[in-house]
Amino acid sequence: MSFATVRSCTLSGVSAQEVTVEVHITGGLPGIAIVGLPQSAVRESKDRVKAAIIHADLIYPQVKIIVNLAPADLPKQGGRYDLPIAIGILIATQQLPADCVDDMVVVGELGLCGDVRSVSGVLPTTIALAKQRKTLLIPDTNLSEAQLNPQVRCVGVQTLGDVHALLRKKKTPSKKLHLVQNIASGCNKRGAPEARGSDAGDPQASAVEYDVHYPCLSEVQGQYQARRALEIAAAGGHNMLMTGPPGTGKSMLASRLPGIQPPMTEAEAIETASVLSITHAGFSANQWRVRPFRAPHHTASGVALVGGGSTPMPGEVSLSHNGVLFLDEIPEFSRSVLDVLREPMETGSITISRASKQADFPARFQLIAARNPCPCGYDGDDDFNCRCTPDQINRYQQKLSGPFLDRIDLHIEMSRIDSKLLLEQKLGEPSNVVRERVVASREIQLARQSTHNAKLAGKELQHHCRLGDEEKALLKQAIDSAHLSVRASYRLLKVARTIADLDGVDEINTAHLIEALGYRG
Repeated sequence: MSFATVRSCTLSGVSAQEVTVEVHITGGLPGIAIVGLPQSAVRESKDRVKAAIIHADLIYPQVKIIVNLAPADLPKQGGRYDLPIAIGILIATQQLPADCVDDMVVVGELGLCGDVRSVSGVLPTTIALAKQRKTLLIPDTNLSEAQLNPQVRCVGVQTLGDVHALLRKKKTPSKKLHLVQNIASGCNKRGAPEARGSDAGDPQASAVEYDVHYPCLSEVQGQYQARRALEIAAAGGHNMLMTGPPGTGKSMLASRLPGIQPPMTEAEAIETASVLSITHAGFSANQWRVRPFRAPHHTASGVALVGGGSTPMPGEVSLSHNGVLFLDEIPEFSRSVLDVLREPMETGSITISRASKQADFPARFQLIAARNPCPCGYDGDDDFNCRCTPDQINRYQQKLSGPFLDRIDLHIEMSRIDSKLLLEQKLGEPSNVVRERVVASREIQLARQSTHNAKLAGKELQHHCRLGDEEKALLKQAIDSAHLSVRASYRLLKVARTIADLDGVDEINTAHLIEALGYRG
């Protein structure tokens, strides 16, 4: 046989698209030609494949080899096609059976000595293959990631020699595969990896491993209104802006939000892991079911926040998918950079368009922002004199556009805590206690409307945020006096709905509305 076909795949955003690797052995001067819009790393695979085949004591044909990556109009990048190209050559030269990979999809990069190296985007690949019932042949180092999706059978290999022996039916997958399956699927109900070995069966050991990811809210002293607002934000999925002098605990509070958010569902965990999987850093098993917390520096560009590049890659909004995006010193960000956040804040996704391709990335994040009241940070502070002029303060505060501020539900003013309270070192409520209330509130929301309150819109918003006559009069007065936009008015209702859910009541009353008004700044 002088022709072989091997199925592989490429990535478009967090979606996998099928690529067919066709290998044809023909007459002519020895060499290998790769066609089908290969980028540099793909074109260089011919040297890696040749060295790997020779090092595995297999025969590399001294003839003309043509490799076609179909569809031809889809750009191909990375070293993920090395292994399917090598297998195709071995099939075309009858060193492997013609039907040995008929039910497989193959990805993997080859080293010069024949070792199979890890590739990015294995988890999105398993999601795409879930309905096809095909086996995924991947590098052994990617198994722990692949097995996070139990719907796909995966086989891990370490060398090209292992691949050759496996496909010739000389041996079956090693026991190491089953061990990795058990580790990857062993997660406790709280979303942390199960303890094993000497710690197995010890609930305290499991809790310690879980809590290491989330700093405890009890370490925040004072700031009771801000703590309450953070609980409301976690319960309803609301965005939040904290304003206060330096050292009042804004960053500390923001970092505690993931610890009081509801546990990630299986679907959320896979979505988040899929985004991490396609990045250069990759996905690590200790990040499984850990809500992301991203805090980019204020010098970050718009591309760094929303993603981009000649080959579109996810930005901070996608890396914080199902987690928290914290923007400290938010007025120091460029206004144009902040305005690119407006679309993903509303839609929960971002589309990156380039001349050669378009990629969609999820971006359902919770925005927590912090700022000082003025450039020096001490406007309104009783302990320090502010050095800023009124004009400087006005320009500083106007760096955030009105449409951007409209998309933030909770506006919190924070002040320096009393020194006596600080010296008492009295711990507040721990995260697990607050989290129980948040989870109970979120369960009410999901049972009622299948989403959290921050995403209510249209008829659902009108139905679930109904007001009595007294509450309508109060809301009308607030809209007229504060000149609230329609968007701000709706967000006010959503916050009031979350406060009512935390109280466990069906109807929004005046107290809920008044508290929500207090968070409008």
